[in-house]
Amino acid sequence: MAITDNPQLDPRALKATSVKAEDPEKPSEEPSTLKITAASSDPKMFTLPWEKPLATWPSELLVNLPRGISRHIVRFVHVGDEVYAMKEITRSVAEREYEILRQLQKLNLPTVQPIAVVTGRHDDNGEPLEAILVTKHLRFSMPYRALFARTLRPDTAERLIDALAVLMVRLHLAGFYWGDVSLSNVLFLKDADAFSAFLVDAETGDLQIELTQGQREYDIDLARTNIIGELMDLSSGELLPPDVDEIAIGNRLVDRYHSLWSALTDTEKFSPDEMWKIEKRVNRLNELGFDVDELEMKTTEDGKRVLVRPRVVDAGYANRKLLRLTGLDVQENQARRLLNDLDAYRAQSWRDGEDLEIVATDWMREVFEPTVRMIPREYRSQIEPAQFFHEVLDHRWYMAEKAGHDVPMAEAVESYVKDVLPQYKLDTKTVNELNADADAGVIDDEYTYDDASNKANHTKPADDHDDDYNPEDDPDAAVWAQ
Repeated sequence: MAITDNPQLDPRALKATSVKAEDPEKPSEEPSTLKITAASSDPKMFTLPWEKPLATWPSELLVNLPRGISRHIVRFVHVGDEVYAMKEITRSVAEREYEILRQLQKLNLPTVQPIAVVTGRHDDNGEPLEAILVTKHLRFSMPYRALFARTLRPDTAERLIDALAVLMVRLHLAGFYWGDVSLSNVLFLKDADAFSAFLVDAETGDLQIELTQGQREYDIDLARTNIIGELMDLSSGELLPPDVDEIAIGNRLVDRYHSLWSALTDTEKFSPDEMWKIEKRVNRLNELGFDVDELEMKTTEDGKRVLVRPRVVDAGYANRKLLRLTGLDVQENQARRLLNDLDAYRAQSWRDGEDLEIVATDWMREVFEPTVRMIPREYRSQIEPAQFFHEVLDHRWYMAEKAGHDVPMAEAVESYVKDVLPQYKLDTKTVNELNADADAGVIDDEYTYDDASNKANHTKPADDHDDDYNPEDDPDAAVWAQ
């Protein structure tokens, strides 16, 4: 059912975009000329070589960033000062995914930002080409395989799973049925000692008023199965520590999801003289990173108990507080850490009675900004300033513990830059290997790109005898024979 068929949905989602997914059983005629529907007014978008298959775009346009595993051709492309991810897919899938991502963005959910959907593409011979979905590259993010290509803490897999559980709960609370949950369909940002997860692939998703328990459980079960398989794949490539139990980590997702869902949605019973427990529950939700915008409270028929249930919850409690005080827009755990340092600065400067907004302004000028200005230029595209600040604070603490006395901030930064920061760089060889693995999973008839005569004749090479597969029956096929 199309979103516009359901007026009970959030008005923000209903008015998110003019692009509406078609019924795949009744597709309209393909555009005869190039058509770009964009949420960006960048005129450089029109100068890209849309008449060429994405796999053949010139290297000077491309950015060599690690790509996640996808069923489709994906490339990172320079467009002016921005870096966009381009995904070549069928028109119906491109339009549907663009529409859904726009809706989720309007609901302030953690997804990649949709930029454009490009249809009506034709090559120089007038032959039709696949549509392209354009999304903005999420700066500082990594696909899960790229994270494991670095030297990471032994509990990295568990922290990724925790982030994915939070993402699933947030999407489910908003009525989004995912239908294809996996680590491959998520990008991860470091968030202090944890990670934040962002939806990157919404092809199979559907936005509804409210999900049934069966829909949620299906997403959870599918996520568990896919994650176990993905971790086993990492293990076979010797990218996981040998003591990691893939099945236990898959089960961890289920447990973490149910625990968080329960904390956010369960109804609790209090006696009239225990109303203080309501504030305790709200504080607990704040600690989990959620604001409670609305509570439903009613008494039982005998009047002896009060039933309390959160009705509207929204993530980003610490983020919004820090944004209000400093203007910094960072991840939730980063915000919590920065607020703690702000509180410590306030206490150390004997300013507990002073307006927090004034103290925050001084903290930004005297502590945060001088520290992040010390990020070397070559690393400024590798690590977020808030993450850098958090990790320097940790490094400073370990240095002080080892030395037995306090360590100046500048000294801690110099030590961190020398001894820790280099781990953030992925060398070109590693990125190329990761991207080769990612491309290996693409469903693509490569002969349509690589052999000009085959392309002209639309015939498969003689050694290709996959008679059981008809790409025209596969809605996920990136390219098929005409």
